[in-house]
Amino acid sequence: MERIELGDAEIIRILEWQGPFAPAAQIVPGPAEADWQHTGPDHYDPADGSYRGALQTWAVRCGGRTVLVDTGVGDGRERPGTPMFHHRRGRFLDLLAEAGIRPEDVDTVVNTHLHADHVGWNTRRHGDHWVPTFPEAVYYLPAADLAFFDPAAAHPARTTGTTGTPDPAQWAEWDQVFADSVAPVLAAGQARTWSGTHRIGAGLVLEETPGHTPGSSVLRLACGGGGAVFVGDLLHSPVQLAHPACNSCFCLDAAAAAASRLRILQRAADEGELVVPAHFAGPGLTRVRRSGAGFTPVR
Repeated sequence: MERIELGDAEIIRILEWQGPFAPAAQIVPGPAEADWQHTGPDHYDPADGSYRGALQTWAVRCGGRTVLVDTGVGDGRERPGTPMFHHRRGRFLDLLAEAGIRPEDVDTVVNTHLHADHVGWNTRRHGDHWVPTFPEAVYYLPAADLAFFDPAAAHPARTTGTTGTPDPAQWAEWDQVFADSVAPVLAAGQARTWSGTHRIGAGLVLEETPGHTPGSSVLRLACGGGGAVFVGDLLHSPVQLAHPACNSCFCLDAAAAAASRLRILQRAADEGELVVPAHFAGPGLTRVRRSGAGFTPVR
């Protein structure tokens, strides 16, 4: 359990898992092996060329709020296309309890986007149904992602493949994610959709950063003199700091994702914001400074 004091805010890392996930060159195509080696052993294993990442949620206490940024994979989910997530069982609620957070204490849940590993603990099993895990929370969902992932919205990409995702099996798994982790929150009336920028409360602002998904977003925190930006999947690895034009294999719109990444990192460097990604292993977060056409982490 890691806790970071930032101004008047407390940031708590809820780390479910970290380790090797897949070949590094598959996760972020483009950088050379030497670039990966510069990221260090927390993020790359030179013995087999594997990317090392993490599944984690960031909890924020600020201004009387208890906020969760993304909610991991969830338990008991049908994810046959992603074996690591399929029927997974974890200690997420126990880890929250160890941090002193009960489900009913959470008043705000931010899903930076609606991929499976960011919405899973939005819900939990109650009998034969999925119900919201956090009964007192408002769940903030990007409107553009709802329009894309909701089967009822019938997004044109389902038939045209214009986003580079023509595989029916991928859509089928996304539909399952929506059914068990998003639709129950909508049905319970706990969801709030937003677009552009949206102020949640004092010191907490959501901002669209499209590309990884149509509604991919970041949460900016400014609380008592400290600043941080929770960037979701804008970054999968520190290798993208040195090479911000390089996207993960999961980004749907390459040009938009790269532009969003560069813009957020430039501002973070200029304003001294902590950069808090969803999947960095090791320390999990960093400050950055400009370095040529890219950025360098500042521990």
